[in-house]
Amino acid sequence: MTKLSVNINKIATLRNARGGDRPNVVQAAIDCERFGAQGITVHPRPDERHIRYRDVYDLKAVVTTEFNIEGNPTSDFLKLVKEIKPEQATLVPDAPDAITSNAGWDTIRHKDFLTDVISELKELGIRTSIFVDPDESMIEGAALVGTDRVELYTEAYAKNYHSNREAAIQPYLIAAQKAQEFGIGLNAGHDLDLNNLKYLKDTLPGLLEVSIGHALICDALYFGLENTIQLYLRQLK
Repeated sequence: MTKLSVNINKIATLRNARGGDRPNVVQAAIDCERFGAQGITVHPRPDERHIRYRDVYDLKAVVTTEFNIEGNPTSDFLKLVKEIKPEQATLVPDAPDAITSNAGWDTIRHKDFLTDVISELKELGIRTSIFVDPDESMIEGAALVGTDRVELYTEAYAKNYHSNREAAIQPYLIAAQKAQEFGIGLNAGHDLDLNNLKYLKDTLPGLLEVSIGHALICDALYFGLENTIQLYLRQLK
């Protein structure tokens, strides 16, 4: 079964909009796990507009499933990850002012940098994943930098799913097959929801994990958090 990691950034966004500590992100993570989530994902950004660095330390003490920290590997981010030692660190090349992640790594252009960062993290026993577009050359480049996994950036798939899902999935299928050839684990994330998730899971070989936040939290407004997580888990079975 493909694992579901719930990204709780949007919980923190709601908290920060009002100040105080409601909703509490630590309790939200505990509840997500209690409701069946197999991982918790956070993506702290330099401006701390949603998840704060302090949150990450607090979450480390309570997350009992897989803790996945994603972000741009700046010196501050790497310091955080090295101190927390999560099960997985997902490296994302997002600019400080990006509203959300909007591109994968050029694993060829940034080969030396990624190789150095991944080596440092793996020495600490942290599994590494890098955010990439569904491009064969980027998968090959990912293999050369020594990453354990890649996370396929699925915005294009989600955008084109309803008009032609077979065409939308094709680049991802090729990328997934290429990852298998190189022995790289496969994750996926971005704009996945209850409509497009099952087809992705059923089509991509070896899909280990999906990270879902925005759509899941939006659905939870209508269905409730516990029921929503169960609905997503059903799509992954």
